[in-house]
Amino acid sequence: MFRFPVLLLALSSGGIAGANDPQVDFQRQVRPILSDKCFLCHGPDEGTRMADLRLDTKEGAFAKRKNGYPIVAGKPDESLLVKRIYSNDPAFRMPPVFSHRTLTDEQKDTLRHWIEQGAKWDQHWAFAAPKKVAAPQVKQTAWPRNEIDRFILAKIEANGLQPAPEADRRTLIRRVTLDLTGLPPTPAEVDAFVKDKSRDAYDKVVDRLLASPHYGEHRAHYWLDAARYADTNGLHFDNYREIWPYRDWVIQAFNQNMPFDRFTVEQLAGDLLPNATLDQKIASGFHRCNVTTDEGGVILPEVEAMYAKDRADTTGTVWMGLTVGCATCHDHKFDPISQKDYYSLTAFFRNTTQPIMDLNIQDTPPAVYVPPAQDRAKSERLHEERDAVMQSFSAERKKALADIGSWLEKAQQQARAYAPESQALALQVSGNATVAEPGEVQPVALPKEAEIVDGPSAATRAIQFKTRGKVALPATSDIDYDKPFTIATWIFIPDSKDDGAVASQLGAIPESGKGEPKHRGWTLRIDKGNLSLYDRAPSIYLMGADGKGISGHPAPEYKLRPNSWYHVVVAYDGSGLRRGINMYINGAPVTVVGRPEDIPRLTSSIKSSAPVTLGNEEKRYFERGVIADFRILNTMADPQEAELLYAASRAATAKKSADELSEPDAAALLTFFVYRIDPATAQPAAQLRRIDRELYAIRSRSATTLVMEERTDAQPVAHVLYRGQYDQMREEVHPNTPSVLPPMSESMPRNRLGLAMWIVDPANPLTARVTVNRFWEEIFGTGIVKTVEDFGSQGEPPSHPELLDWLALDFRDSGWNVKRFFKLLVTSATYRQSAVLTPEKLARDPQNRLIARGPRFRMDAEMVRDTALFASGLLRPEIGGPSVKPYQPARIWETVAMPQSNTRLYDQDTGDKLYRRSLYTFWKRAAPPPSMDILNATSRETCIVRRERTNTPLQALVTMNDVQFVEASRLLAQNAMKSQRRLQRELDYMAERLLARPLTKNEAGILTQSYKDFFAYYASAPEDASKLLKVGQSPADGALPKPRFAALTMVANEMLNLDEALVK
Repeated sequence: MFRFPVLLLALSSGGIAGANDPQVDFQRQVRPILSDKCFLCHGPDEGTRMADLRLDTKEGAFAKRKNGYPIVAGKPDESLLVKRIYSNDPAFRMPPVFSHRTLTDEQKDTLRHWIEQGAKWDQHWAFAAPKKVAAPQVKQTAWPRNEIDRFILAKIEANGLQPAPEADRRTLIRRVTLDLTGLPPTPAEVDAFVKDKSRDAYDKVVDRLLASPHYGEHRAHYWLDAARYADTNGLHFDNYREIWPYRDWVIQAFNQNMPFDRFTVEQLAGDLLPNATLDQKIASGFHRCNVTTDEGGVILPEVEAMYAKDRADTTGTVWMGLTVGCATCHDHKFDPISQKDYYSLTAFFRNTTQPIMDLNIQDTPPAVYVPPAQDRAKSERLHEERDAVMQSFSAERKKALADIGSWLEKAQQQARAYAPESQALALQVSGNATVAEPGEVQPVALPKEAEIVDGPSAATRAIQFKTRGKVALPATSDIDYDKPFTIATWIFIPDSKDDGAVASQLGAIPESGKGEPKHRGWTLRIDKGNLSLYDRAPSIYLMGADGKGISGHPAPEYKLRPNSWYHVVVAYDGSGLRRGINMYINGAPVTVVGRPEDIPRLTSSIKSSAPVTLGNEEKRYFERGVIADFRILNTMADPQEAELLYAASRAATAKKSADELSEPDAAALLTFFVYRIDPATAQPAAQLRRIDRELYAIRSRSATTLVMEERTDAQPVAHVLYRGQYDQMREEVHPNTPSVLPPMSESMPRNRLGLAMWIVDPANPLTARVTVNRFWEEIFGTGIVKTVEDFGSQGEPPSHPELLDWLALDFRDSGWNVKRFFKLLVTSATYRQSAVLTPEKLARDPQNRLIARGPRFRMDAEMVRDTALFASGLLRPEIGGPSVKPYQPARIWETVAMPQSNTRLYDQDTGDKLYRRSLYTFWKRAAPPPSMDILNATSRETCIVRRERTNTPLQALVTMNDVQFVEASRLLAQNAMKSQRRLQRELDYMAERLLARPLTKNEAGILTQSYKDFFAYYASAPEDASKLLKVGQSPADGALPKPRFAALTMVANEMLNLDEALVK
C-alpha cells in the first residue's frame, strides 16, 4: 500500500505561499514527491530498479548519464528529470503510464523551482541526528508557558492565526485527568481545583495525577498495543497463555517512572543482563507476546521464520518508527533498508530456547514463576539463603571427593540397601524378579513375553518386554489425585516410532458410553507428548473418574536419545494441578509441560484397584523397552530426594575401586555420600531441603509468565530469504542493525542486549524522536509525525520538525524521564487551550496540525468503558492480577474456536471481577472483547502504535445497549437518587461525574423532558421497568420507586452517550 501525504503549504517552514522569494523545502515538498512518484522504479530496491537510475540518493540523482544528467543544479532546462516530467510524449514522459502515477502541475512546478534554486539535497530528516535549536522568537511573549509553546506559537503566527484562549478550569481538569489516568476526575477534585486560586494550582493537580497508580495503568494500555499483548496464543487452538505478570510489570514501570532507556533494555534483553532479577526476566516477555501456534502439519522452519519476522517488525515499529518488514521479500522500495539489513535484524531473535510450537499450554517454556506480592520478599530471601548454603555444601562436596577412597565401599554398601522411608512398592530384579511392599517381599511372575536382561550397568538386571509383553505387580492404593506420590524407574528407550507404556494402573469407567472406553488411574509412557514432531520422552497421565485429567511431559528442548538408559522420577504434589507434576531425568529437574486437553484441575479420584502393570496400558505396549529399579513412593520427592534416588541406584553398581570409577558413577557416589552418610554435609543438606520445601510452597501459589532465554550452545545467525520464503535461504547473515543508521559499537555484544544498547545509544537518531512523537500522539491525538509507525519516505513529514528534535533531545538529556516529559506536555499553554473550533480555523486547519486549539477526540475503547464504570461507582480500583472476563454477548468465542480449545467457552466472571479496568479484560486474539473491538481496540495480533478512530452506528449501539453500560447507567441513577431528592440536582449529580460540570439551563430542560417521557412510559409498563433494573449483576436498590428509577436510568444512559461524555 502506498501513501500520498497531503502537504499543507501553510505548515511548511518557508513555504511558497505568501513569500517574496519562495524557497522550496526539499524534505517537506520535494522528497515526498520523489518517494511517491519515482522511488517505485528508481528507488532502493535493486530488484525493481529501472534504467539503473536511483533518485533516492544524491549520488544517483546527480550522476552523469549517457544523455545528460538527471538533475543539474540551477539549470532545470538541462535536467533530464524536468524534460521527462514535462514531456507531451506518453512514451517519454515520467512517471510512465504503466506505473499509474501522475504528477500534478503543482508538483512539476515544485520540482522545477527546486532545481532552479540550486537543488539543495538533504539526507532524509529521520536518519540525520536531531539538532537542538533555540526556540523561535514570538510576538505574543506572554502566552508561552514553556519551550513547546514558542515552537507552536511561531507556526501559528506565521500562518496568521491566533492560539485559542485557555480552557475553563472544569474542562481543563477533566482533560488532564483523563489524559494522565484514563479516568475522569471526581466532583470533589473538580471543586478543589476550581476553588484553588494559587499560582501552582494546576501544577499540583498534574503532580497528583502523575503520582496516581492509575497513571501507570493508562500509559500501559497504549504500550500493550505496541507489545501485542494478549491472553491467548493467537493461532489454531488459540489457547490460554499466562503472561499477565508482564502486563503488570509495564504498569509498575510507568508508575515508578522507570527511565525509558532502561524500560527498553529490560524488555528487549532483561534476561541477558548480568545477574538478571525476576522483574528483568519478566520484562523480557515483550517479545514473548507474539502470536504462536501448535498446529499439526505446519513446517517448523517456516514458523520459526515467522516468529523472527514478527519480532524484527515489532522492534522496527516501536523503537525505529520504520516499516522494516517491507524488506522481507526484496529491498525496501522507499527506504534505504536492504534485505540483508532486514535479515541481519531478524538474526538477533534467532537464538532463543523457545520451542517453535507453543504446545497449546499456558506456560510454553521458557517461563518463570512469579510469586504473589506478599511472598516476593520471602522468595528472594530464600533464594539468597539457598545460594549461601550451596556454597558451603559445594565446598564440603569437594573435600569429600578428594577423600573418596576412605568412604567408597561404605557408600556402595548403603546404596545397595537404600530404600526411602515412604517407599510403597519396589521392583527388584536379579536372577529373578520380586516386588517389595512394606513388610513383605513376593515373587513376580514373568510371562514368556518378558525376560531378564542386563540393566543400566553390567552389574544390574532389568526386565525387557517382547511383543505384547507385560508384567503385573500388586495394586497400590497410595496413588490418588489429592495425595502426593513419586514414581521412579530406570527406562531404556528403544529405537521405535511407536508410543509405549512403561507402567500403568488403570480401571475402566462404567457406562462411559460409545466410542473408545475411558479409564481412570495413571500411566507412565514413552511418547511424543503433544505432537509427533517432538522426540519421544517420558510422560505421566493422571485420569479422573470422568476419564479426563492432567499430564506432564519434558519440554521439547530435552532431547532423549533412543537406545539409551535414563533414570526418570515423576513427583506429584497432590494439588490436582498440572503444575504439581515435577519430573527429573538422571537426577536433574526438567521443565514439565502438559497437553491442550488437560483439565484445569483434577477434582475426582484416580485411585484404581487394578494391578500395577509394567509394559502395557490398554494395548499400548512397550515393545523392546526395558525397565529397572521401579519404585512408587507415597510422598512427593523433592529435588534432593530425586537426585538421591538416581544416585543410589547408580552408586549401588559402580566399580569398587576409585581408580576405575567413571565420572557419572563417581558423581553418583558423591551425591549419595553427602546426602546420606557424611556428617559434615548433614546440616547444609537439611537446610537445602527445608529451603526447597518453602520455595515449592511459594511456587504453588505463584503465577507463571513467559520470558526470553538465549541459547548457550549456539550463536545468532540468519539467512537472507529469497522472496521471503523460508526454504529459499541465500546469504548467511549475523546480527546487525540497518546500515543507513549509525553502526553498533565494538563494545555492544551481537545479541539482543547489544541491540537494546544500540537502540538507546545517543548516536541513534530515531529512538528518542519516535518515542516522544508517540507520547505526543497519546495526548494530542495526532503525532507531530502523523504516521507514528513510519518515519520513512512514505511517512508524513513532521508538522513541527524543530520542535520534534527539541523534544527528542530534551527527553534523552533528561535521563529519559517519562513523567517529566508528560508534565512538560500537559503544563504547556498549547495543551491548555480551549478546543472550541472557529470557522476560520476549521477552514484553514481542519485537522488541527497547527495546534491552534486544544486537543479534542473520542476516547479510546478502554477509557469509554472505564469512564462509565467510574462515574457509576462500579469501578474496582485494584491494580494488577490475572485477566478477568466481564460481560460479553453469548457464544462469540465458541463461534471461532476449535472444539479442543480451552478458550472455546466464555466463562464469565462474577462479582468485583466484572468491574475491573478494561486493561485487565481477558484478550482472546481470535475474538477480542466485542464492545472494545467495535470502539477500535486492536486485536493484538500484530504491533499497533496508532489505532484507527472511527465513528459508526455500532458504537452507539454498544454504549446504549451493552450490559456494562446499561448497568453503569442504572448505578449512576441509583446513586443520584440516593444522594439527592430533586430531579435537577440528580441530573447535575450525574453530569458532574460524566462531564465535570453542572448542566446548563437549556440542557437541563431537554433532559427533564426526556425524563418525563420515560417516566410516563415506565409508569404504564412496570414489567419493562423491572426488566431494565435487573440488567447487570449488581443489585438494584429495591426501596427506590421503579418507574422513576427506570426513567432516570435511561436519562443517565443518554448522558453517558453525549458527545461530550465520549470525548476528552
